Amino acid sequence: MKHYSFILFYLFCNVFIYAFQGSLWVYIACFLAFSAVVVWGSFAIELGYFVNSITHKRTKTKEVALTFDDGPTEFTPQFLDLLQKHQVKATFFCIGKQIEKYPETFQRIIAEGHTIGNHTFSHSNATGFLSASKMVKEIESCDEVMKQIGNIKTDLYRPPFGVTNPSIAKAIKQTHKTSIGWNVRSLDTVIDDEKKILRRITKTLKKGSIILLHDTSEKTYRVLVDLLVFLEDKKYSTFTVDSITNSRKK
Repeated sequence: MKHYSFILFYLFCNVFIYAFQGSLWVYIACFLAFSAVVVWGSFAIELGYFVNSITHKRTKTKEVALTFDDGPTEFTPQFLDLLQKHQVKATFFCIGKQIEKYPETFQRIIAEGHTIGNHTFSHSNATGFLSASKMVKEIESCDEVMKQIGNIKTDLYRPPFGVTNPSIAKAIKQTHKTSIGWNVRSLDTVIDDEKKILRRITKTLKKGSIILLHDTSEKTYRVLVDLLVFLEDKKYSTFTVDSITNSRKK
């Protein structure tokens, strides 16, 4: 993984600084800088610092992927109605507990031809602090629910909050998942202004972009209404994330 070479470089630099300059403050400054890089790498999935994640599709075609996290929810049927109206297929990264709560909606997502991804069983706020074995359990428990309710298995996985670390990297490898990130983050769970969310998406859109959204609110539903109109006006088509992984298997 990419961080190992950086760790070795960091250790070499600190030994050099301490041996030839003897400055404790320089050592502390280097340690803090290194810690900041590690934290940044943990939360910025697009860097591939701990896990190599798919964040976009290499294509010359004007196409993007719509991905929805944290469902299914009470709002998901509205999203499905809208996607069906526009004849658009999306990728839904579902939480196991939510699937248990809304089994019919999960089955509908599958029946209407959308792609399913694993988003852990509980989407715990402590995800970044869980051991590798507990992360494996989170992923496998979600897989079990998907199999029981939807009779489906997926190799797609999106880390909650986009957080990665050595434990999560180990769990992804042990469960034979492919980590899926994004290169367009809507921040629809943080920003209240729908127009700002839409602008944030459209101003950074590129060919092959993977857009992160959440099927968890009326607000994002209204953003999606305008986003689909924008994509149609700009002649963008859509793809599902499994089209990338399937092409790599060939």
